[in-house]
This record gives sequence, C-alpha cells and structure tokens, in this order.
Amino acid sequence: MASRRDLPSVDRVLLDERIAGLIARHSRPIVVAAVRDALAVARSATRAGTTASPIAEIVSDAVGRIEARDQPSLRRVINGTGVIIQTNLGRAPLSREAAEAAAAIGSGYSTLEYDVERGERGSRTTHMSRLLTTLTGAEAALAVNNNAAAVLLALAALARGRDVIIARGQLVEIGGGFRIPDVLAQSGARLVEVGTTNRTYARDYVEAIGDSTAAILRVHPSNFRVVGFTHESQLSELAEIARDRGILLIDDLGSGSLIDTSRFGLEHEPTIADSITEGADVVCFSGDKLLGGPQAGIIVGRSREIERVARHPFARAMRLDKMTIAAMEATLRHYERGEAIEKVPVWRMIGASVVEIEARARTWGNALADRGINSEVRSGRSAVGGGSLPGATLPTFVLALTSPIGLDRGSAFLRGRPLALIARVEHDRLVIDPRTIDPADDGVVLNHLLELSGL
Repeated sequence: MASRRDLPSVDRVLLDERIAGLIARHSRPIVVAAVRDALAVARSATRAGTTASPIAEIVSDAVGRIEARDQPSLRRVINGTGVIIQTNLGRAPLSREAAEAAAAIGSGYSTLEYDVERGERGSRTTHMSRLLTTLTGAEAALAVNNNAAAVLLALAALARGRDVIIARGQLVEIGGGFRIPDVLAQSGARLVEVGTTNRTYARDYVEAIGDSTAAILRVHPSNFRVVGFTHESQLSELAEIARDRGILLIDDLGSGSLIDTSRFGLEHEPTIADSITEGADVVCFSGDKLLGGPQAGIIVGRSREIERVARHPFARAMRLDKMTIAAMEATLRHYERGEAIEKVPVWRMIGASVVEIEARARTWGNALADRGINSEVRSGRSAVGGGSLPGATLPTFVLALTSPIGLDRGSAFLRGRPLALIARVEHDRLVIDPRTIDPADDGVVLNHLLELSGL
C-alpha cells in the first residue's frame, strides 16, 4: 500500500516549472495554499489505499485550483438540457443586439436621465414607455427590477390599507420560496380569499366586495396548473365586476408574452395585449421569460394608475439600471420591427425546425462514430420552462451517449470545461438537446463530447 511518505513535500512541488510560473503571476500564499490543498487530496487517497499520486498529478491539481480562482463566478455556459427558459441558467438569453446595447451603454456616459434636446434633466422611465404602450395597447408603462417587485409596487401604491380579493387557487408560491400572500402582505394591502382551491365563480368575487375593497387581483397560472374538476372566472368577467363596483382589476400575468404561442403548436398563453383588451387596469409581467429580454418587472395599464405607481417611494428602490434599460429597449425594438421570432433567442428556440435540430444531433453523432464512439440520436421533448406555459413541451431530437467514467463524473466533466456544457441524465445516458444550444457553439459541444469519450 502506498504511504504518505511517498508524496512530495510542498517545497518540492513549488519547484515545478508550472508552479513557479504561477508564483510569478499570483501571490506566493495563494499558490502555496493550492499546493497544500492538492497534497491533502492525494493524502486522503493514500489513506483509502489508492496508489500515491505522482507529482505531475499533484501539480495539475494545484494548477487547476489556481486557474479556477481566476474564473468569474458568473460566467456563460452552454445549455444542453432542452429547457428553453432555464431559471438556474439565467432564464432568457439576450439577442446579440440587446447584449451589444447593454455593453455600449455600460462602457460610457448616456442619456439615462438627461434630455439632450432640451439640455435638462430627463427621466429613466421614458426610454421604454413608448415601445411598451405601442406593443401592448396600454396607456402607460413602468419597469422595475422583477415581476415580484412589480406586483408588490402596484399593490402598495394602489391598495395599501385596503382589501384585495384573490381566488384561493391563485395563492401560489413563486421562485425562491416567495408566496403571493407574503408579497401582498408586505404591500400593506389586506388579503381577502374567495372560492375554493379548484373552483371560483364570478359571484364569489361579487359577494366579497365591500366598502374597503380596492382591487381584484388575478394571478395567471404561468408556473402551475390545476386540473380536473375546476372552474376559473374569465378576466373579462372580473373586469366587468370591477368596473361596475368602481374598483381596480390587477392582472399578474407572470410570464408576459407579446406573441401568440399557439402559432408553434403550444397552448395559447394570454398575451399582454389580451389582458389590456379584456379590461385589466394594471398588468404585471416578467421581462426575462417569454418576452426574451433582461430581468425586469413591467407594469402597464391605465395612465392614472401607472402615474400613482410611479410616484410611490418603492419605485425608486426598485428601479432599473442603465444596462438593463438598454437591453430591454433593444429587445422591444425586435417586436416593433416584426423580427422577434428570428432575433429573440427564446422565440428562435421555440420556433426551431425539428428537421434542423435532428440534423445537428446527427452531425455530432456521426463525428463521434468516426472516432469509434457509440451514441444514439433519438426523439425527445424540449420544455419551455422558467415559469412559462406549465408542462408545455415541443418535439425535438437529442444525442444520447454513455459516459465511460460514469454518469455523475461524466456530467461533472462536461460542467468542468472552461465553457461548461450542462447536460441532462435520462435512462442512464447523458443527453444533449440541440434546441437550447446556439449553433455557433456546436463545435465546442462536439469537442467536449470527444474529450469525454476519450477518457
């Protein structure tokens, strides 16, 4: 059995040329700490009866640890999971134009709060307002840092100290453990539940309205679904009730869409314009889901209500930064120009041809076969994901292969590449879905798979 005495000393490892080169670029304590960590791993292996690691392996381990320190914590990855709006991977990727707009504004001064025509102070809220009102049919618009903030701000400005009616079946928990009742409570509004978990009728809302009622809140099921013996009042019904009783109708759409999803064989997701047309006074939705832009919470609706929301003190605390505004403005212009399906990555992935997806998977498979590596191209399903169209999937083709070092280690190997590839595990195989991979990264994906198969 190998002994710990067989391991080199710290000083011996520090004499290696690769380590000496790192000392010249990093502080000596950082390099020494990495060497000690690498030796500790090797020492643990010898205790377990494994042959002592040669100095080359220890050096490689130490070098890898130091190089990992230089990697930014937040970095780009390749999404091979087939989940289009992947919350853990940053939700919607930006279009090239949106990313360039953010970079351009971030690298210098800008007209963030300056009116160049008048030569005086301007407002950051105006940069997107015309685009949002044009695209949604709303009278006015405001954007904050996410949709939970948008709902909180709208309720605080429009219903603080008064009652807000909501169906019991809509008291949901959103990402990160945040719950609609908690958001509502923090706004200062009082929650009034009506109906049952699975069935709520228009009469339930009518019977709950009193002198202290400020609004009806409808939470659209963008990240959940109740099936079976159910009934839900239509938004148009709620709008009529609100109008007749002189109260507001606030619609939390969650994942707001500007495009009819049924065009792609998916279930129809109510668009923002649908909510405005059906009579909602205020509509809140996300910027980084089906809209395909940066993280934001957007509030559109009637001018009087949006002005009240914009004047609330929370609005400043929740406001967007200049780079987010630039990226969102560029994203909205894709819709204005009628080019969103081609330019916005979320819609490009949703609308991707299954024939093209299969061809890309087979290109990878054929290249692996040329190296004597077995893989399989098979049909599968891609998910829209990210709190959008719950349960909705699209047909796809995936590449499935066996990892020579086991599923867990194989998946970790792909994640450990400088440009990480995130795969999914399915039926004891590593599975890569081309739908959620930029074709420009196809060569990188193939190289990662060749490296893995060669281990």
